[in-house]
Amino acid sequence: MTRPTAPPMPEDLERILRRMRLPYLRKAAPDVLATARAQRWDPAEVLRVLLNEEVTGRDSATRRMRRKTANFPTGKTLASWRPEESSIPEATQNALTTLEWVGRHENLVISGPSGTGKSHFVEGLAAVAIESDMRVAWFTLETLTQTIGKAKVDGSVARTIARICNVDLIVVDDIGMLPAGQDAAEAFYRVIDAAYERRSIAVTSNIHPSGFDTIMPKTLATATVDRLLHHAHLVITKGDSHRLAEALAGKGVMPLT
Repeated sequence: MTRPTAPPMPEDLERILRRMRLPYLRKAAPDVLATARAQRWDPAEVLRVLLNEEVTGRDSATRRMRRKTANFPTGKTLASWRPEESSIPEATQNALTTLEWVGRHENLVISGPSGTGKSHFVEGLAAVAIESDMRVAWFTLETLTQTIGKAKVDGSVARTIARICNVDLIVVDDIGMLPAGQDAAEAFYRVIDAAYERRSIAVTSNIHPSGFDTIMPKTLATATVDRLLHHAHLVITKGDSHRLAEALAGKGVMPLT
């Protein structure tokens, strides 16, 4: 059976809702009004349901926009995360997932071998932050360097740093994959310094932060790590690469037929 179509709203009411920019309320109104009429709802209940439709719709749109703006690399969430296969203690995983550390402007540093789930876990945490109505900015050291480099050209470094730090969680992913020159080290330091005790930063790295001076100028590395780790949760992963394990088990591709 097909559901009967609710009668359209009067044109004058449609115009008012468009002018007031209430698209989600406007979309739900015909069905809600038809149900309210059939079930003899109290007027206050009608108003409550319609306004809730608008609020819910706006919240969903805001989260979609924030996910797009965050520029996540893969779109992975904790739904695809396998906590039992991670070397991160389950209690630590659960505590980090609450995001209470973000509310306290604390940092998170996860270091360990490639393929041990660092980026996946942090991207999952970032997705939870979006769903919790927080704002996230995702960078690699390379993209962060490019962003600050462009700002140097037009003299907008201070504004760019302020914009980057105008979120709840800043992620800098995959440090240590390649050597970082002066520009990369400076860009990283600028963001860490600006966010210090004001915003949370999550960093993933193939090397322990104490070894950052092996991939970037020592003076900048020392100052950066000093601020980064002062209020940080340091998590060390270990074990073999999950990607390599899947590849060796033949799970990295669809079987050939």
